Amino acid sequence: MSSDNPLSKPKKRFPEIIWEEQTPASGIYFRAKKWLHQEKSAFQKIEIIENETYGRVLLLDGLVQTTEADEFFYHEMLVHPALHAHPAPEQVLIIGGGDGGAHREVLKHQIKKVLMVEIDERVVEVAKKFFPWLEPALRDSRAELRIADGKDFVGTTQQKFDVILVDSSDPVGPSAVLHQQEFFSSLKKILRPRGIIAAQSGSAIFHHENVRLKRRFLEPMFRYVHFYLGPVPTYPGGLWCYVFLSDRINPLRGPAKPVLSGLKYYSRAIHRASFSLPPFLNP
Repeated sequence: MSSDNPLSKPKKRFPEIIWEEQTPASGIYFRAKKWLHQEKSAFQKIEIIENETYGRVLLLDGLVQTTEADEFFYHEMLVHPALHAHPAPEQVLIIGGGDGGAHREVLKHQIKKVLMVEIDERVVEVAKKFFPWLEPALRDSRAELRIADGKDFVGTTQQKFDVILVDSSDPVGPSAVLHQQEFFSSLKKILRPRGIIAAQSGSAIFHHENVRLKRRFLEPMFRYVHFYLGPVPTYPGGLWCYVFLSDRINPLRGPAKPVLSGLKYYSRAIHRASFSLPPFLNP
């Protein structure tokens, strides 16, 4: 438990079962072997539990954000389709991503700089303590962390980026604006001509209407608008949706360079397969 925040001190009793309601009639539960952290930041409730199946689990406002056992599915699929499709990415921006998984995956590529803009400093500090991948990633000379509102940063920065990754939580609370048309319009203004945006787009099972809505406002903005899929066992429905946006680079052509070795899920074959959508997600 963190000692610098009074809300993070152990209470006498914590619930053994953590229940996340994913729809009004269903959800997922975790048995807490141990409560590692609990606090209320300026933005949200931050909790870390230990679970025998998934290891350490990060929850924000009671919703699972990442687990040690399955985080690689999400982070590899958010990062590597875009970073492999771009022939020579140098400047990368991550909006959100305070747990550091996307940051770690970006640094596996030969980039010059990755900037992570996260609104909640406490998420970063808690993740540094409980998830071992974040601290080394932030110490990398190519890495920069800025604590700021992602929407405000995008609307005011003069920097341009080759790849922008939107690693937001669900469209509620402080992350809601990161799913809206105005935000994507602002992102395009800071994208280099051959640039790529990749953004998480919710559950393919439960949020497919949101996918259709997002497609309608994105297709007039970008030449290439392609949604793609990947499994995340602890996320609602277990099948997650992402969107790839660019005016110059078509992801259906596959990776533009050899795929990194040592990845757990993403591969050349997975890249191509992930863009094949089932009929219920097609226009």
